[in-house]
Amino acid sequence: MNNITIFLYICSVKPQIPIAMLSDGKITEIFCMADDFCKFFNATVKKHTLEPADGKRHRNKPNGMSDAEIITILIMFHSCGHRCLKHFYKNYICEHCSYLFSKLLSYNRFVELEKEVLFPMTIFVKEVLLGKCTGLSFVDSTPLRVCRNQRIHCHKVFKGIAMRGKCSLGWFFGFKLHLIINEKGEVLNFMFTPGDVDDREPLKMENFVEVIYGKLVGDKGYISKDLFSELFINGIQLVTKLKNNMKNCLMSVSDKVLLRKRAVIETVNDELKNIAQIEHSRHRSLCNFMVNAVAAIAAYCFFPKKPSISVEAFSDNQLDLF
Repeated sequence: MNNITIFLYICSVKPQIPIAMLSDGKITEIFCMADDFCKFFNATVKKHTLEPADGKRHRNKPNGMSDAEIITILIMFHSCGHRCLKHFYKNYICEHCSYLFSKLLSYNRFVELEKEVLFPMTIFVKEVLLGKCTGLSFVDSTPLRVCRNQRIHCHKVFKGIAMRGKCSLGWFFGFKLHLIINEKGEVLNFMFTPGDVDDREPLKMENFVEVIYGKLVGDKGYISKDLFSELFINGIQLVTKLKNNMKNCLMSVSDKVLLRKRAVIETVNDELKNIAQIEHSRHRSLCNFMVNAVAAIAAYCFFPKKPSISVEAFSDNQLDLF
């Protein structure tokens, strides 16, 4: 056998274990956090649920797997480097991790139950897993393509929902993920919009920047005099580079250094796409797309090492070193 034949044979062999296997202790930690939240969430929903108008009791049989177990499996999928959820569930969860779950359902039933955990999982990420603002934040948007450009006209799954947009890499068809992180690489807030939405629009929404204060560093796509004034009134200083046709203005050395460190959020976007599986073209419904995207962000929040920068480098006594 020559080298080419051996290489093709190795590529054709299916991996039996994930690229980066989570320990049982880490899986237990994720499940306990998700289970505690789901119990509180279900109790709150039940407390505020109205009684049926006809006065009859309706059947409410629990699912074979709890919401916490489904959330845990989705987070495991995005943390282990797998590219196919079906292969991950059948060949890894059912064969190697069955002892961690009380009951494992068929893959088709598992996919059906994914839609039911979208709302609680989103609240779980927003209320439990997000980091805290430290006065230094970075904002950026990244495209989430749902198909190749050659298939835009025949794509029917997201017809009328996904839109054509343009980024630094060219035109795309899909959605945008707007992300805000701190200098530690922790996600502070996120938002999904169609691909044709301007990057500055989410910053105009109060609920997107309500937890942000101090300096907010962005690229040239966030340049806007009105947006700068609006954010400055709310205690946020928007720091961006200048375009070539703009007049030069005075900028502190610390702001110039921060703009050079803005690549940290690009690294976060890269990990969401290459380590987690936030972007792929096999979605068959909008709900499954949202479940996959939110689960990828949840998995990133559990990553042991996140891209970060040293805040000590921006002290006034050390700025002359740059």
